[in-house]
Amino acid sequence: MSNKSATSSATVSVPEPIDHSVELGHGNSPAAWTCVTVMLVGTIVGCVAFLIGESATLLFWIGVGIIAVGLIVGIAMKSAGYGVGGNKLKNTGH
Repeated sequence: MSNKSATSSATVSVPEPIDHSVELGHGNSPAAWTCVTVMLVGTIVGCVAFLIGESATLLFWIGVGIIAVGLIVGIAMKSAGYGVGGNKLKNTGH
């Protein structure tokens, strides 16, 4: 082992403090829940196909397709106003 110091002439940057007062939302919306649920079904289909073996290659790709459909459904629902802060989720007092 060497007795040399591990210090170098490089400067170390200190990260900015995180502002915890900002509400993140965490995607808690019908669009997010629908997207994740459909993608979870696609993942389960793909995992079952993986466990079955080589004869289930088509089933695996169907699972991948379901995952893609879930992403498209989530984006479509968000643009339709069902995302975080969407106009369909506002309380109008009725």
